[in-house]
Amino acid sequence: MSSPDTSSGMFRTPRIPLIDTLRGIALVAMASYHFTWDLEFFGYLEPGTATEGGWKIYARLIASSFLFLVGVSLVLAHRPAIRWKPYVRRLGMVAAAAAVISVGTYVALPQEWIFFGILHAIVVSSLIALLFLPLPPLVTAGTAIAILVAFIIDGWVMPGVVRSALFDSRLIAWIGLAETPPRSNDFVPLFPWLSAVLAGVAVAGLLRRHGGFARLQTWQRKENILTRAGQHSLAFYLVHQPVLIGIVYLATLVAPPPAPDPIAGYNRSCQATCTAGGNDAGLCQRFCACTADRLVAQSLFQPMQKGEINPSKDQRVLDIAGQCTAISMEN
Repeated sequence: MSSPDTSSGMFRTPRIPLIDTLRGIALVAMASYHFTWDLEFFGYLEPGTATEGGWKIYARLIASSFLFLVGVSLVLAHRPAIRWKPYVRRLGMVAAAAAVISVGTYVALPQEWIFFGILHAIVVSSLIALLFLPLPPLVTAGTAIAILVAFIIDGWVMPGVVRSALFDSRLIAWIGLAETPPRSNDFVPLFPWLSAVLAGVAVAGLLRRHGGFARLQTWQRKENILTRAGQHSLAFYLVHQPVLIGIVYLATLVAPPPAPDPIAGYNRSCQATCTAGGNDAGLCQRFCACTADRLVAQSLFQPMQKGEINPSKDQRVLDIAGQCTAISMEN
């Protein structure tokens, strides 16, 4: 099941419609997630909707599927040998698109700009994955599993085994070892996400060894709209979000979102800051509710929200914080 590659004189596996279709499905899923993010950004959904709970898991599954398919595609396109000309051309296109995303978000959202998102991860992971193409698939799979296990241990068993505050700077946070990464609207660090690419390389390597790609060719013989979208994934990625943002913006002109509740917003921000400091979630909830009530009662809430008083220097606010800390710890 090979076709001639006129650019290199070698033979390679032809495009498999099913792989393109799976990529197209991932694109649609990504667009649905970004649409949810846009609705939250413009105020139609509660803050945190797209970044917590089920939506957070959904986003990670989408990113994992894209990176897994990157690994599969590398094996399809560059075995038995790397086709350098198309490889460099494709990598250059993705790198250029990643640069455009970084510059655009830095201008639009300087506090949360995308310095290392999914496209950046694809570029760096694609370079590293080349080293694994000639290796046995089980070695590649073992490496992917080892990366995942290391980060699971760091996150759930022994914090600090992998991550460190030494990597918190944006200059090196992209590696994935930061304890507290800089804020970003799309952060897909090299580790542990490299494991998804290596998993794709390993699975594709096993399929190639055992004739799996030949069987996949028979599972879908005709192209459909998802297949064609998957064949132009980079263009889809670059275009879909501006289109979705434009649609939601037009919706705000016709049916504006409800005004946000300042107390609810304060509680969310307060609890996020409190729990980030390593405090118990229940204690943080009690503390934030207490401070909100007392700030309102003493007519300090609105001036503080408007920036008319500095909460870190105003003695009245500091007294409230001290009183609420004591009350929260008693309960």
